[in-house]
Amino acid sequence: MRVLFIGDVFGQPGRRVLQSHLPTIRQQFDFVIVNVENSAGGFGVHRDAARGALQAGANCLTLGNHAWHHRDIFSMMQDEAAFPIVRPLNYSDPGAPGVGWRTFEVGGEKLTVVNLLGRVFMDSVANPFRAIDELLEQPGLGSVFVDFHAEATSEKMALGWHLDGRVAAVIGTHTHVPTADTRILPGGTAYQTDAGFTGPHDSVIGSDPAGPIQRFVTELPHRFGVAEGRAELNGVVVQIEGGRAVAAERYRYIEEKA
Repeated sequence: MRVLFIGDVFGQPGRRVLQSHLPTIRQQFDFVIVNVENSAGGFGVHRDAARGALQAGANCLTLGNHAWHHRDIFSMMQDEAAFPIVRPLNYSDPGAPGVGWRTFEVGGEKLTVVNLLGRVFMDSVANPFRAIDELLEQPGLGSVFVDFHAEATSEKMALGWHLDGRVAAVIGTHTHVPTADTRILPGGTAYQTDAGFTGPHDSVIGSDPAGPIQRFVTELPHRFGVAEGRAELNGVVVQIEGGRAVAAERYRYIEEKA
């Protein structure tokens, strides 16, 4: 099973490069997971962004700390057939809308996609380590692919080692910068601290540089706008056999022009 995971889609530039580039490479993969956490103006996902990602070739959409930013998400989560969305598993409220994991049939095999939120420098949520441990006690999950949406490198690495040999992949999202630590851990779990994002290339993690620069210089609040211009697409390709990863590599594409 060859799986492509695409990091956080950010704003209209991210949606554009996803919808133009993914169809050109889609046939190379058995399954595509896309994090759409920032696809609607940099915060959350709306119906048009979700539809665009699915039409481009995504099989499953994951989220993060901005999951509830747009009202569209509530109705989309009720339409599971049309919108295969996985929101973070470890929200403290057990009655939170949607689901934190989904199992798919891929070429006669099972693939379970899980979304988790980190707790270091993030909003208060339940323990992601405990949440995934409880989930893995369930039978019939097949190969398990984890999108860990977290800020701290240490927390991401710790989860990777914690799950080594028990899941096929632990790939980090949220910080928008691809890390150069792609590897397969000793037990057969593919790991990368952050997949990077899919959004404007000439930006500060997606925003027009003017806003963040003014924020850092003046220490006063400034409105951040989505940067314009050419965009990049970042992801990780994982080859899975028998529930474990046998190969993992970074994937990156940058538009020549917008």
